[in-house]
Amino acid sequence: MIYLILGMVLLFTVSIFLLGAKSHKRTAYITAYQFPRYIQEKLGQKHPHLNPAQLSVVQKGMRQYFLMCLNANKRMVAMPSQVVDDYWHEFILNTKAYREFCRSAFGRYLDHVPAEAMRNRTRAQDGIKRAWRLACTLEHINPQNPTRLPLIFVLDSLLSIADGFRYSLDCEKKGEDSGGGYCASHIGCGGGCSGSSGGCGSDGGGCGGGGD
Repeated sequence: MIYLILGMVLLFTVSIFLLGAKSHKRTAYITAYQFPRYIQEKLGQKHPHLNPAQLSVVQKGMRQYFLMCLNANKRMVAMPSQVVDDYWHEFILNTKAYREFCRSAFGRYLDHVPAEAMRNRTRAQDGIKRAWRLACTLEHINPQNPTRLPLIFVLDSLLSIADGFRYSLDCEKKGEDSGGGYCASHIGCGGGCSGSSGGCGSDGGGCGGGGD
C-alpha cells in the first residue's frame, strides 16, 4: 500500500513538472514569435492614421492577449481592444500560419473572440474581469488598486481608434468623463481579481477549444 501511495505522489509530482515545463515552453514561443509582416501592412490600410511605430505597439498588444489566453487555463478571455481585435482578424485570415501558431502556443486552435467592453460604464462581465486581472498580472499592476492601465486596455484611446473602447482608471471619482468611456476601477475585484485564471465563472469560449 505504501508503495502505491508513493507511486501516486511521484506520478503527481512528475505531471506537475511536465505541465510547468510545457507552459514555460509555450510562453517562450509566444514571446519570441515573429508575426507575419503583412499583418501590420493590412492593419495600416484599415487604420491609415497609424504610423509603423504605432502598428508595432498594436502587435505588442496582440502578443499580450495571447499570453493572457495561455495563462487563463482555457477559460474565456474577452478582447478589450478593437484595434488589437482587427490585428487578430488579419492574422486569422492566413489560416495555415494561424493554425501553426495556435498548435505551438496553445496546443489547440484558439477561437476568435469579438472585441467587447464592459456592459456599461460601471458593470463588467466575467470575460472582461478575467482579461483585466490577467493583463494586470503580466504588467505587475495591482488589479484591485491600479496606478495605470494595462496596455491592451489603453491602446484604443492612445491610438485614437474611432470605434475603439476607452477606459479611465476611475472616471467617476476623478470626473474623467471622456464621452461614454468605461471606468476601469469598476471592472470588478470579486471573482475577476482573484485566482490564477481570473476566477470568473464563465468557462469556454474564446480561450477554450480542443485539448492538448
